[in-house]
Amino acid sequence: MKNQLNLDIKTPCSENFDKFSPTASGGFCGSCEKEVIDFTKMNTHEIITFFKNKKNQNTCGRFKDTQLKTHNQEPKKNKTLSFLSGIGLACLAFFSSITAQAQNAKEVRRIAKNVSEIETSKFAKNIIVKGTVLTGSDSLPLPGANVVLQGTIIGTQTDFDGNFEFPEKLKIGDILIISYVGFESQKVIIENKDSASNIELKINIEDTSYILMGKVAVKQVYKSKRN
Repeated sequence: MKNQLNLDIKTPCSENFDKFSPTASGGFCGSCEKEVIDFTKMNTHEIITFFKNKKNQNTCGRFKDTQLKTHNQEPKKNKTLSFLSGIGLACLAFFSSITAQAQNAKEVRRIAKNVSEIETSKFAKNIIVKGTVLTGSDSLPLPGANVVLQGTIIGTQTDFDGNFEFPEKLKIGDILIISYVGFESQKVIIENKDSASNIELKINIEDTSYILMGKVAVKQVYKSKRN
């Protein structure tokens, strides 16, 4: 009986995921013309469910290092219990949906009111952003780190001393994605700092885990019935 699922990336890909065209499940790589599935946002159960379909075994994916391991598949659930649980969850979801819709309506009105009170000039692209990217563990400069405006291909890289100046002026609410191979990507939201037109950033990227991307090697692991 197939009890376990082993995942591995034998040859990591060096493409920049943050520059891919966004898709429903990850991003589209223009180099290999394939969709790269972003598994970093999935839990163990979701990953196992994805690869239970053999058609998904020829997959390019993006993983945290802790996800590339042997996963134990969950035992079959009692059908009666699952049916009753499904009814309970359906009822809970129904009432939660009504509550959420009411809360969302209030939130939309509040946001609309706040936005109407903010001067239009604050949304203009007039902010020059400079910064330094450092390693989180020892605060050393990180040369060659990518700094990209989320949702675009506009960006730059840090110099030898870890410094950068973004090539375009930004506006309040814009998000920069800072990434480097072997480090956790980080998002930085451009905020209103007393209406400053020049913002100096200091970004520390943590290296406690790393992300690998490439073709996923999927292997079923058999467990012997002998003791």
